Amino acid sequence: MLAPGVAAVDVRDAWIRASVPGQSGTGAFMKLSAPSGARLVGATTPAAGIAEVHEMKMEGDTMRMREVAGGLPLPPRQTVELKAGGYHLMLMDLKQPLADGSSVPLTLIFEDGKGHKGTRELSVPVRTVAASPADAGHMH
Repeated sequence: MLAPGVAAVDVRDAWIRASVPGQSGTGAFMKLSAPSGARLVGATTPAAGIAEVHEMKMEGDTMRMREVAGGLPLPPRQTVELKAGGYHLMLMDLKQPLADGSSVPLTLIFEDGKGHKGTRELSVPVRTVAASPADAGHMH
């Protein structure tokens, strides 16, 4: 059961990679900062059956993707970027293709240092690529 509290986490530059018919998964990317520290422990969206925090990591010569066990730490006063090739949210079992220019409701689940859970409700734009800094603040 989630506490009714809203997590004290700042979410910036969130976007989800557009998908094509037949594609079962895609990634969600953003910048997170928690002034008091927290952990990103999960996410939910009606657009996908499963949403997990994943990490891309080189192991020898192979890039591997795996779920981050126990959640992603957000150290106090540091920005943690979820991006391609690093930490990201993996949305799997997509209900339908995610079209460029649409938006998807996404609930992030955080846990603070005392183990209290809180959520952040977002409406995240779907794009084929990340917006460049020059595009920031402009909706297409």
